[in-house]
Amino acid sequence: MHTRRPGLIVALDVSSATRAQEIVAAVGESAFCYKVGMQLYTAEGPQVVRDLVAAGRHVFLDLKYHDIPNTVAAAVREAARLGVSMLTVHASGGSKMLRAATDAARSVKPDLVVLAVTVLTSLTDHDLDNLGVHGRVGDQVLRLAALALANGCQGVIAPARDTARLRTELKDDFVIVTPGVRPLGTAPADQARVVTPREAMAAGATHIVVGRPITEAPDPGAEARAILAEIGSALQPATVGRA
Repeated sequence: MHTRRPGLIVALDVSSATRAQEIVAAVGESAFCYKVGMQLYTAEGPQVVRDLVAAGRHVFLDLKYHDIPNTVAAAVREAARLGVSMLTVHASGGSKMLRAATDAARSVKPDLVVLAVTVLTSLTDHDLDNLGVHGRVGDQVLRLAALALANGCQGVIAPARDTARLRTELKDDFVIVTPGVRPLGTAPADQARVVTPREAMAAGATHIVVGRPITEAPDPGAEARAILAEIGSALQPATVGRA
């Protein structure tokens, strides 16, 4: 799985394996991989991941592990055994937890990409202040991204509005997955900071996560293809592609 190639991640934020499989069938190869998050995983358990992997799909397991190092390491090992290609941990878990997670991943599946969540796209500067984190969202994103990369993570989950700064101030050879992406004309829902697919890729993201605009569309496949076209307009022709 060539994670440095730009791509669309489709979020299967639904409550049944049947509905998830319908979306996968409709979108098909237009997706770089499919995200299984807390909603679907809680409803269906690990079997939904096994089925997607068995069908030849790359799976991004987005459970955002955040616990003591030993517990996170054990969870990451089990995720690796499921065959997932990418997974998330919270960067705010600290250096020991991040290192435990990345070491565990490599011990089972060396090509498993561990991504660190920096700041949720639903949070604003005011929200951070209420949490006792003083300063701007972008500064916290940079701090947590640097911590994650220093402790073995291959990439981060970060808002598109902060990716250009990450590319400038940190090493360039890492994955940036951007959530909170909405095509033009789409409601932001519960996202506080949204961008279009074109804006996200132009800012330096390697992958974008899109859920409801695709999964709730009358024709999910057509919507996914339209987003891919928009991604392509933001990139040089030589870099457009899919793993």
